[in-house]
Amino acid sequence: MADPVIGILGAGRIGTALARLAVKAGYDVGVATAKPPAEIALLLEFTAPGARAETAADLVAGSDMVILALPLGKYRMLDPAAFAGKITVDAMNYWPQTEGNLPEFDSPLSSSEIIQAYLPQARVVRGFNHMGYHEFEQDARPAGDVGRRAMALAGNDDAANAVVAELVSRIGFDPVVAGICGPAVVSASARRSSVRVRMRRNLRPCLPAV
Repeated sequence: MADPVIGILGAGRIGTALARLAVKAGYDVGVATAKPPAEIALLLEFTAPGARAETAADLVAGSDMVILALPLGKYRMLDPAAFAGKITVDAMNYWPQTEGNLPEFDSPLSSSEIIQAYLPQARVVRGFNHMGYHEFEQDARPAGDVGRRAMALAGNDDAANAVVAELVSRIGFDPVVAGICGPAVVSASARRSSVRVRMRRNLRPCLPAV
């Protein structure tokens, strides 16, 4: 089966780090922001060589997997209809210290449950959330390396989980699939076995895609 085309919304540190790793792993990668592609093309030449600059609308339409690497407060700028059926990786985190208070995220629901509710037909998978962007490249290791770290992901769609898990593996980490996307406490330095134990302690299902 052909590799999925990956679109990354956001050209900040997380977005460009993931773009570099995905390009290196052989994926076709596009990157978009709110700016015209011409304004970010030069940036990508230095921060993510090999990744294409696109408009956000074209990126979402032409990608099999869309990684949300935006400030969380901008999620309402997304067009829910455009994400219908798309594997959508929620790589966003809630940081009140930098984004201010977002009342909808001060609730018992996890942030990914709120994103799934806003994008009801998307196949949301939570991932790339529990490591710093600088760790993505410095800690990536080939399969079988004894120092290879685990990276957790969670979603209700088994097929979507499998596609994202393959990406995680190819960029240099052992994927640990929770299968659901509620809140979880995961150590950034954890290996596969300890991640599974900690995720089982505090997880609940996401709102289902319809």
